[in-house]
Amino acid sequence: MSTQSALLRDIDAWRDLFAAQQPDWPDTAEVRAVTAELAALPPLVFAGECDQLKQRLAAVARGEAFVLQGGDCAETFAGSTADAVRNKLKTLLQMAVVLTYAASVPVVKIGRLAGQFAKPRSRPTEVRDGVELPAYRGDAVNGFDFTPEARRPDPRRLLRAYHCSAVTLNLCRAFTTGGYADLRQVHAWNQDFVANSPAGRRYEQLAGEIDRALSFMLACGADPEELHGVELYSSHEALLLEYERALTRIDTRSGLPYDVSAHLVWIGERTRALDGAHVEFFRHIRNPIGVKLGPPTTSIPTTSPAGSPSSPGWARARSGTCCRRSSRRSPSVARRSPGSVTRCMATRSRRRADTRPAGSMTSSTRWPGSSRSIARSAPTPAASTSSSPATM
Repeated sequence: MSTQSALLRDIDAWRDLFAAQQPDWPDTAEVRAVTAELAALPPLVFAGECDQLKQRLAAVARGEAFVLQGGDCAETFAGSTADAVRNKLKTLLQMAVVLTYAASVPVVKIGRLAGQFAKPRSRPTEVRDGVELPAYRGDAVNGFDFTPEARRPDPRRLLRAYHCSAVTLNLCRAFTTGGYADLRQVHAWNQDFVANSPAGRRYEQLAGEIDRALSFMLACGADPEELHGVELYSSHEALLLEYERALTRIDTRSGLPYDVSAHLVWIGERTRALDGAHVEFFRHIRNPIGVKLGPPTTSIPTTSPAGSPSSPGWARARSGTCCRRSSRRSPSVARRSPGSVTRCMATRSRRRADTRPAGSMTSSTRWPGSSRSIARSAPTPAASTSSSPATM
């Protein structure tokens, strides 16, 4: 048996374990057909980009950089438009430039986008007026409308999730390398809904200072390439294992497996059982990975890649509880975690899919070299939500 075949066989060991939060697909033959089609499609990201992100996160763990992650709680197919993607990117760029200017360290920008189409649920079904239907599990699985037709899990939606992810990534790459992310566009990143607020005026003041600094550099003949674009990485919760497995490929450079659905993938609060299928699957891929931690957590359930010790930047923990509880729990958990884990990631607010304002973004940031984090919910133009700092 070839080395590649052996690797693929090992990756599939998760199939012998309990996989939580998976849809009850009505037609397994159709699932196999869809995943076979997904496996033949091009990768959404490249292994070299994943390795680059690991290096960036290793710098964060050493206190040499700052990490900012933001995006939707759950993406929708209808939201995969140029305007929506640009507005999310605008918010991330605006936050990143403030953090870079204030902390004077690089900011690693990770979008919670281009793949966040599935949602874990506390119950498999939903009851309304005595009618019980399957729960809405995200656009990658079924529809939001409360009808038998919409709520029926449809594996063909996995293909649409792939194509919407590809559209989002293509737009992000175009925006970040095509001039929109040029630092000289710093004034254009000020969101319309905050432009006339006190925060917006403070941002314009900071943007003016950056303008003057750039003018001085240009006058001196300095025009670094780094000022004209940004690195943006994608991330999502790797919830649907059939989808993630179909997009797992063997890297031709190293001969190692990578989940090419995103640069960074994470295990959720409801799927991080050490004897579960998700942890087993994550044990074999070489992406940087994350683990979401809730209030009961006393240790971080990570395991090194199969046959290899963990490396700096390989794993990180993110808190998934409210700011107040997170501030009490996270530092003590982080101090007991392996050194490869980026130790303090801030929280996003938990909201039900049917009550969360469409388009609102969440973000998490970490102060370099310390256990202090900022947690905030950063609104996009579709809706404005509150924002507050928290110490972790």
